[in-house]
Amino acid sequence: MTNPRRGINYWDYIRVEELLALQSGMHEQESDVSNDEVLFITVHQVYELWFKLILRELEHVRSVFRQNPVPDQALSAAARSLRRCVTIFEIATAHWKVVETLTTRDYLAFRDQLVGASGFQSAQMRQIEIILGLDDSKRISCAGEASYKEALRDQDGEKSPAFLRVDQQLASGPSFRSALYDWLARTPIDGSSEEADVRAYTGAFLASHEAQARQLIESSGGALPQMDRELLEKRYQRDIDHARAFLEGHDLANLPDAEQAKRRHSRAALVFIESHRELPRLTWPRELIETTLSLEQAMIIWRQRHARMVEQVIGRRTGTGGSGGVDYLDATAQSYRIFNDLWAVKTLLLKSDLTPSLSRPEDYRFRIED
Repeated sequence: MTNPRRGINYWDYIRVEELLALQSGMHEQESDVSNDEVLFITVHQVYELWFKLILRELEHVRSVFRQNPVPDQALSAAARSLRRCVTIFEIATAHWKVVETLTTRDYLAFRDQLVGASGFQSAQMRQIEIILGLDDSKRISCAGEASYKEALRDQDGEKSPAFLRVDQQLASGPSFRSALYDWLARTPIDGSSEEADVRAYTGAFLASHEAQARQLIESSGGALPQMDRELLEKRYQRDIDHARAFLEGHDLANLPDAEQAKRRHSRAALVFIESHRELPRLTWPRELIETTLSLEQAMIIWRQRHARMVEQVIGRRTGTGGSGGVDYLDATAQSYRIFNDLWAVKTLLLKSDLTPSLSRPEDYRFRIED
């Protein structure tokens, strides 16, 4: 008779037996699979489990920013979810070291079984890219397919479970990037959301940015030969021009007027939050922005580490799914950037004594209700 006090067993709760029966690959019995192939299968299964967790956290973060307004108290939970995703990618990056214990001949012994299969077919990685907001125009063809979704079809051309997963993700609504930018576009700048006031803050910031560049030219250029000073001035002028073009939205001309105004506001909000991070009500917004950048950086490093692992194990040969192998992986690490506005602001920030002063700093202090 079962003891009712005992409750559930660890092995039942974790589904240990089912989990340990999943490493046979294309063989009927795991005894027919080499240790090397079991290693390869296990690491990729672990990745898919990590991706599942990341997707759950990103769904939560996106749901927070779909709210209007976004509750202040929800920002810390969103930042915590993003930090968890960062940690998972950092741990996942280290897993490539396990795969590097394979020699080239170890891997080639079972590689022919994988022809047609590719990590490119990981639906969950595509889902992560989609929910974060990767622009389809940046996607790189893996093996000449017209669309990345075509690589997710079954061999007979039918929609695979991977294809359907991605379809469902695409239908789930705007990305986290879109929701984040919408939130930034609603953020009051010095207590106001009026476009004229936002432009006034931007203008003051750009004036300070130019003053900082002039200071740097004078402080570092005095002892330089004339040619070097001219080169220095050109470089700082380029920085000034870049800052103005970014905050005034010179690159947004192809968007509708209303969308241009939203993006200009969101960029001004990024500068505002970063520049006045010491104000209590901007602490969590700034932490969330920083953690979003940490997540993108962790993904880039994971992609780069993947490329180096592949190069070490099999060199630069064509990938099993027909991809360019290392060249394809390197290209995705370079091109698959999502939060470009957040990165761009890092180039613009000023010394604290040059940051424009606020007329309404009290709007960003903690609210204490009687």
